[in-house]
Amino acid sequence: MRFLLLLLPWLELFTLIELGIETSALTAIAYVFVTLFIGLAILQRQGRGIIEHLRQSQAGRVIGPELFLDDMAMGFAGLLLVFPGMISDFIALVVMVGPLRRRLVRTIFGPQTSTQTPGGGSRSNETIEGVYRRIDDDNQA
Repeated sequence: MRFLLLLLPWLELFTLIELGIETSALTAIAYVFVTLFIGLAILQRQGRGIIEHLRQSQAGRVIGPELFLDDMAMGFAGLLLVFPGMISDFIALVVMVGPLRRRLVRTIFGPQTSTQTPGGGSRSNETIEGVYRRIDDDNQA
């Protein structure tokens, strides 16, 4: 894994050089700047989204961890787009597509256990119906 991380910048440089050879140097430079601006826009948007979700959770609204993780994944994709190179851009596209991202996470980490019941609500919000009688009232009468 360390070897791959050391090799990645060189592979990114190689892909950009090949793009410049196949098209033109200006096309490769334009590609780098376009992905840079797209990545910065995604980072800005996701940063605002995460701050909004934190405000909502502070106000008492419960936010599921899946939603927060999706925001983090999109921020990671934006960060990958900021780095020049086609390999990181491909990984960013995989991360940005929700079903691919979830399938990749299940493949790498295995199936995740859910903290919610199959009905959709959490255990703490269940309503239990029934008939009751206070024992205190029987003793006072």
